[in-house]
Amino acid sequence: ALVGEVSNTLVTVPLLRESGTGARVFHELLGFSVPDAPARVRASRESIAASRPDPLPVTPAPHAPYSVAPELFAAIRQELGAAGAGAETITTVHLGESGEEVELLRAGTGPWRTLLEELGVWNPSWPVPGTSPVAYLDALGFLDARTLVVHGVQFTADDLARLRTIGATVVSCPRSNRFVGVGDPPLAAFYEAGLPVAFGTDSLASADDLNLFSEVAQARVLAPRVPASVLLRSATLTGAAALGFTDHGAIEPGRRAALIAVRVPPDVTDVEEYLVGGVRPAHVDWVPSQVA
Repeated sequence: ALVGEVSNTLVTVPLLRESGTGARVFHELLGFSVPDAPARVRASRESIAASRPDPLPVTPAPHAPYSVAPELFAAIRQELGAAGAGAETITTVHLGESGEEVELLRAGTGPWRTLLEELGVWNPSWPVPGTSPVAYLDALGFLDARTLVVHGVQFTADDLARLRTIGATVVSCPRSNRFVGVGDPPLAAFYEAGLPVAFGTDSLASADDLNLFSEVAQARVLAPRVPASVLLRSATLTGAAALGFTDHGAIEPGRRAALIAVRVPPDVTDVEEYLVGGVRPAHVDWVPSQVA
């Protein structure tokens, strides 16, 4: 019923538009060594316009601190600011995913620097921030309440407190984190810190499927003491709100009637717990819309 899609090609925009699926698309930009950051963002704006996204909202988004220059972060934030203060300023960034990312930002060393040098895109004038990923982007003025912060595997208690103050949403992709070997996200700590938490898959590049039920099932393994109702809210209402959709995510008057039905075995006594335990696609059906 609703998709948050990160794309550096925008090839999915017409497909999503034609499908009628509710969606927000993020045009992902990269460039650790960028001679003209504003020009890169202007090119993004032109690509978005050429994709004819209506009625889908499409906004620019930086990839990650190890692949985006400070100047490009600033140019993207300026572009978002020019859109006003509403849903069109929602963006996303991969943050705190790996220990190698943390090492690059704290010391300017490690595998990410080596790779950037091998690719010929290392910028020797880049000022090593000497801080955590969250503190770095906060100092750049990039993070705000309309930023979806993806991963957060390496976040500290200080990072979580800072994000709570900012009001950003953490999007956790626990299956992806394990697949790429960066560890498990501190899910319980996200909730204990009072952060809005949503779930994503980080694409088929690092997950077996795009089944959000499978992602929630992995979250249940990592956070066994978090109530099932809280995990379900993250997978529905919180995700919809983070993407700027106020008409999705709940069964109540005024919401979009895009509903699924899950077949539950007759011996199940705790339906919420069953739903976060992993639901097979064969047990899920769309409910035909009934319009009076």
